[in-house]
Amino acid sequence: MIKHIKPALLMLLFFTVLTGIVYPLAVTLFAQTLFPNQANGSLLGSDDQPLGSELIGQAFTRSEYFWGRPSATSPAPYNGGASSGSNQGPINPALTDAVQARIKALRDADPGHSEAVPVDLVTASASGLDPHISPAAAAYQVSRVALARHMPVDSVHELVDCYTEARQWGVLGEPRVNVLKLNLALDQRLK
Repeated sequence: MIKHIKPALLMLLFFTVLTGIVYPLAVTLFAQTLFPNQANGSLLGSDDQPLGSELIGQAFTRSEYFWGRPSATSPAPYNGGASSGSNQGPINPALTDAVQARIKALRDADPGHSEAVPVDLVTASASGLDPHISPAAAAYQVSRVALARHMPVDSVHELVDCYTEARQWGVLGEPRVNVLKLNLALDQRLK
């Protein structure tokens, strides 16, 4: 019996060390060497003061900032440890109430705006962490942001155009605007 248990335990130990220590260290070394920004979370800001990740949305609520997609994560919005959607279907009254409240908040923040609200400003993404909005959602907010920052509307439009990302490889996805990058660029303009 010991004759069979000893090789099994040695194999268990060997594969535990290989897959639990050697492989993770090799992958970490590879990632840190070739892709240090991505391996460390794609953080934006300075090294001593990271302001957020370009991959995870953040809650912006002040009028001088562009607002991202709503987040359905719990217990707090944009909780990377609880990535999920609301799982509320189109006939769920709770979803209807949430969308109406979000539309009201957008209208209250910019009362003179009468255009239709883009859908991505009032519905959460499937992950609840989406850092992007559509160019239409950004354009919808330009007048509010320009007014709050005392900037010309054309200057804010130019910034939105500058931070609009095209489809990946020209075919995948839709054009999008990273809200954190855009808001950081706005803050840089004031300096």
